[in-house]
Amino acid sequence: MVEQKPAEAAPVVVIDLQVAMFDGVVDPPLHNADGLTDRARKVIDWARREGRKVAFVRHDGPEGDPLAPEEPGWPVWPALGQAKDEPTFSKKVGDAFSNPELGRWIEEQGVAEVVLLGAQTDFCIAATVKGALSNGLNVTVVSDAHSTLDQPDETAPAIIDRYNAQFAEAGVNLVTTEALTGSPGS
Repeated sequence: MVEQKPAEAAPVVVIDLQVAMFDGVVDPPLHNADGLTDRARKVIDWARREGRKVAFVRHDGPEGDPLAPEEPGWPVWPALGQAKDEPTFSKKVGDAFSNPELGRWIEEQGVAEVVLLGAQTDFCIAATVKGALSNGLNVTVVSDAHSTLDQPDETAPAIIDRYNAQFAEAGVNLVTTEALTGSPGS
């Protein structure tokens, strides 16, 4: 793992950390949900201290889905403490860059790099990494601040490890919460 700090103004983008991913009402919570919340919060707090911008991406599922707009599972997870001036960008597919407003917002930050964390590793994180790279951005993924669910043939930790390796192979900078913020993750 490279563990290089991202460019000074690189914004942090928090992907799909929504109530339904944590509350266990419809699906089980994300793997190590409490630890993920703690690490995400540390990265968000670090970004604010550093004067970096933070944005949230919220998946808008179809009608009847727990992540459908206005459903109880749709809002950004309140434990993350989203500030009123931190934008939320919606999406309907895995790649957060499917919403051109996110790309414009990143461009306004004046740096061609993003720091990504969130859910789900094997779906929206992977798709957004690919989207960011195809948009010519440098990408830093907080390697211990993204998560997923166990699959029938693979555990969530194995999926996370496999995708971290794939991200590194694609030229993504991987950094742990502790290396990024100076504060150990849980």
